[in-house]
Amino acid sequence: MTLQSKMNVNAKPALDNMKTEVANELGLANYNTMDKGNLTARQNGYVGGYMTKKLVEMAEQQMSGK
Repeated sequence: MTLQSKMNVNAKPALDNMKTEVANELGLANYNTMDKGNLTARQNGYVGGYMTKKLVEMAEQQMSGK
């Protein structure tokens, strides 16, 4: 079973929006239309890493009741 098949279908648009926002913050404009194969592994990794960081921060805030 793949990660995509386990993902909540309703969460996908929100995660796609978050990915675009993070990429823009990192200076990767037009990330949705960009050929990801032309990016370095570091650039692609930064996007995923910052998304994970933000998701963990959001979960911590929810768990703390804020």
